[in-house]
Amino acid sequence: MTACSETAAGAAEPLPGTAPVARAWVVLEQPGPWGRHALTESHLDPLLGQALELAAAAHGARVALARRAGRHPDRASPYPRRLWVAFTAPGTSWLLGGWIDDVRLLGALSWDALERGDIDGVRRSVAGLRRESGPLLLVCTNGRRDGCCAIRGRALVAALRDPLSGRVWETTHLSGHRFAPTAVLLPYGATYGRLSAAVATRLFDDATRGVFTGTAYRGRSTFTGPGQAAEAAVRAVVEPSGLDDLDVAAVVHGERGWRVVVTHRDGRRWRVSVDRCAVSPPRPESCGGAVKEPASYVAGPPEREP
Repeated sequence: MTACSETAAGAAEPLPGTAPVARAWVVLEQPGPWGRHALTESHLDPLLGQALELAAAAHGARVALARRAGRHPDRASPYPRRLWVAFTAPGTSWLLGGWIDDVRLLGALSWDALERGDIDGVRRSVAGLRRESGPLLLVCTNGRRDGCCAIRGRALVAALRDPLSGRVWETTHLSGHRFAPTAVLLPYGATYGRLSAAVATRLFDDATRGVFTGTAYRGRSTFTGPGQAAEAAVRAVVEPSGLDDLDVAAVVHGERGWRVVVTHRDGRRWRVSVDRCAVSPPRPESCGGAVKEPASYVAGPPEREP
């Protein structure tokens, strides 16, 4: 059986517009095995995992589990573990990091503050979180979800373990297994696919200076699929640019797709037409999945507003 990532690459399926949609992220260290639905199928209390998943969905956020590369001892009693909370909106993005002694303390997280991007409100709700200046790179290795993520994701993490020591972690499902290896760069929500170690190292190094890397870019999780595709199209004509330079001001769905307005922090504006098109030939979107004809968001040339 051909791996889903091989067939997607062979079909030249476009990457832009395929990132998961989340304006904010909560990332909790959880060693040990992860099931297909990791928040409820891991050594995390499944009731807590379900509560976190429901709260995140209600507030436009996403919860991910993370673990260091290598072997992970099982622990039955509470123990300190890493926690990150990120807000991705351009111009106001931030990343908090710290340790949490007992995962049940996450029940106090102010999801309302997180949805608003209120960093002080989030810090008041969960003690011990501090603002982090450097980016965090999370690479999907959730093998129970898809074999490509396990094989290609773990190989990428292993290759990056020394160059990005302490700032690259394995993570759970980022959607788009067929684009493995996939990764998300926090706090920006910049999501990537078909990553090589060289590109991942470059985009991380660029991110430490706030600079955007366009190679292998799937889109920014802050925006919906049409907005992601439009922002990526504008990125292609304004490079080099900062990670927080562009925003999506409007997405209007009409009879012939979407009209998206993308803005630059310097005041420039572009109109971008986006269509949703089928990508042939039909194939599984994940290893062992049903054969279907996947759809892709396709952006037209950006039109600069006067």
